[in-house]
Amino acid sequence: MRRASVFSLLLVLLLLAWVTYVQAVEGSGFRDNSHNERTAISQYANPLGNIMAGGKPITGSTATTGDLKFKRTYQDGKVYAPVTGYASQSYGSNQLEALDRTVLDGSDSRLKNPLEALTREPSKPGDVMTTIDPAVQKAAYKGLGNNTGAAVALDPETGKVLALASTPSYDPSAFSGSGTSDQKAWLKLSKDKDQPMLNRALRQTYPPGSAFKLVVAAAALEDGLYSSVDEPTKSPDPYRLPGTVTDMKNENASAPCKNATIRTALQYSCNTVFAKMAVNLGESKLGAEAKKLGFDRSELDIPVRAAKSVYPSGMDDSQTALSGMGQFDVTATPLQMAMVSSAIANDGKLMKPYEVDRTTDGSAGALDRTDPETFTQAMSESTAKELRSAMQTVVQKGTGTNAKIPGVEVGGKTGTAQHGENNSGNPFAWFVSYADDGSGHKVAVAVVVEDSDAPRADISGGGLAGPIAKSMMSAAVDGGAAS
Repeated sequence: MRRASVFSLLLVLLLLAWVTYVQAVEGSGFRDNSHNERTAISQYANPLGNIMAGGKPITGSTATTGDLKFKRTYQDGKVYAPVTGYASQSYGSNQLEALDRTVLDGSDSRLKNPLEALTREPSKPGDVMTTIDPAVQKAAYKGLGNNTGAAVALDPETGKVLALASTPSYDPSAFSGSGTSDQKAWLKLSKDKDQPMLNRALRQTYPPGSAFKLVVAAAALEDGLYSSVDEPTKSPDPYRLPGTVTDMKNENASAPCKNATIRTALQYSCNTVFAKMAVNLGESKLGAEAKKLGFDRSELDIPVRAAKSVYPSGMDDSQTALSGMGQFDVTATPLQMAMVSSAIANDGKLMKPYEVDRTTDGSAGALDRTDPETFTQAMSESTAKELRSAMQTVVQKGTGTNAKIPGVEVGGKTGTAQHGENNSGNPFAWFVSYADDGSGHKVAVAVVVEDSDAPRADISGGGLAGPIAKSMMSAAVDGGAAS
């Protein structure tokens, strides 16, 4: 009896120790496990807080039957999906819905009221106030239309993300519940070859093509290779790639690219000029400037993490030449190219992009707030001024005339990037630009059209992406009065 009692006591002590360990150490893991139904029941027991754009909610909650009493709803779900992400009773959440989950479901400790411990009432959920400008966001989504692509707009002076659009898109409301229709919607979206749930603005990288020539020009001016955008570059046409017998030519054979200035080379998008410029600078100097502008950063969170944009290393001279026109293994997200334009528009200072202005306690009280933060001094003020002047020439009388806005200073650069085996795929059409209405409204934009219905011969950055950028810039400056 004594031995049995001692043994039983030991078992009780071991059980108590194990329960204590589970609660104290493993408790959070079990609580946050996606298979824990209690977590979902708790999360959806009450209406969620809202994600806001322009001071108005772009999300909501609606009552359901069953254990999960409320499910998420979305206003203009396809327009804002790249911003909000999704919150699903069956499939979890992503993007802002996931990153700010505790604020939105009321479990954040900062939302707790001491009286709630006595009344056992749930905490009031908080809201997430984004930096998104609804007019710019809708202009981006409407402009992209049925094309596959993405568009980003930034406030150059603060880094605020004003628009983040990706097409084709999806409506997160379609699978926010746990019914059969939600399961069918999720399965359909998951199998869609066009990948509507891919956030192309942040998570997809593309060869930037001629839009990357802005980075090359910045590096050349910063290095002192040329004193201004109006100094002749002593560039041949055609240009023989170093170490090869291949002559690089320009798309427009009649363009005045021989010995062209940077201004003229950007206006006519002279491949020969920037290929030679890249070789003269060398991979190291060009890569250093690209890094200042955000390339090769593996952890760029806005707070949703963006994919890494890459300027390659270990290239020979001919490959470096190709990188000078945004080809070879150069890749960039639309966010990254908007950052390039943003730095130029902001006198060379690149502000860190962010899409959440603040989180609140559901009323006027802010839980936290994002302050503008300098990312890098990407180039000197004089270099930025020179590049703005050259970009204005591109819009006034170059390849970017489709982006003109009367009464507004607009600068831009087009890009048509080859891709696929032996360049077999339809080119990607880019337009990178900025607008300044002179009264305190500035915006930097990047648009890429990945796939469209246009014939291959008609695909160009100025023709496809330029008008989209124009509509976004018009919406951003002076409330669209300039459009």
